[in-house]
Amino acid sequence: MKLGVSAYSYFGALSDNFTVADAIKHAKKTGFDGIEFLTGMKWKDLNETDSMKAFHDMCGEEGLEIYSLDGGTNFLGDTAAAIASAKKMVDNAVALGSPAIRCDTLGGDFGIAGASGIHGAIKIIADAVRQVADYGAEKGVKVMVENHGIIMQDSFIVEELINTVAHPNYGALVDIGNFLCADEDPVTAVGRMARYAMHVHAKDFHTKSGSEIFLPTNGWFGTRGGNYLRGAILGHGNVPVYQCLKILAGKGYQGAVSLEFEGMEPPVFAIESAFGALNKARTLIG
Repeated sequence: MKLGVSAYSYFGALSDNFTVADAIKHAKKTGFDGIEFLTGMKWKDLNETDSMKAFHDMCGEEGLEIYSLDGGTNFLGDTAAAIASAKKMVDNAVALGSPAIRCDTLGGDFGIAGASGIHGAIKIIADAVRQVADYGAEKGVKVMVENHGIIMQDSFIVEELINTVAHPNYGALVDIGNFLCADEDPVTAVGRMARYAMHVHAKDFHTKSGSEIFLPTNGWFGTRGGNYLRGAILGHGNVPVYQCLKILAGKGYQGAVSLEFEGMEPPVFAIESAFGALNKARTLIG
């Protein structure tokens, strides 16, 4: 099992004194095998494509692998524009040297009602997603959907989309923690999604029941079912990360696992702490 870190985890630390180049060096020094990037990330005055080329070269100098380029579009809006945007993401992944993109398919709940709910929306967007998967296959880039974004959150909904698209170059970026945003048990959800996994995010949350008299402040947010979550240092929260990783390994997943941290703690400290927990899990799982 190779361990990576999403550049998103460093966003709270990025500044003139701690750049993306510093994040890449830190990831390697900490012990990670690879890293993933997000669309829109720029290096100095370069455009996005040239920035991706620059990040590719930086990672090469550090001996750091690249696992994914993460972004998205909304196929229920201007479908032709969404397809073009997603194909551009594939092109940028080629420039980055990334073997995969995570392409969100819906912008929150936009357009869902007019599409007869999520099941109707999936039928509408499947052909557009299939075109992107075809293009990715031509370029040697896998196309993935992640369980996040309000609507495309539940494991059974993500599974339905993948099976409706029915393309060998299309699968899931399984985010272990994000299932809690829809109040779904991560263990059950990961067991369902393991067969579709092309990449994995390891994320932890602190949780509080919505049945408590609790007014969420300072980083807490509500789930669909009225419970509360706050990003945690991996290993400090309530997500059964180790159990979920065991499930994935037991189902034959052999890809990388990337840390995604979105808590309140200083990112560098949190990332280093989380690596220790992830590395221990890797050792125990074998």
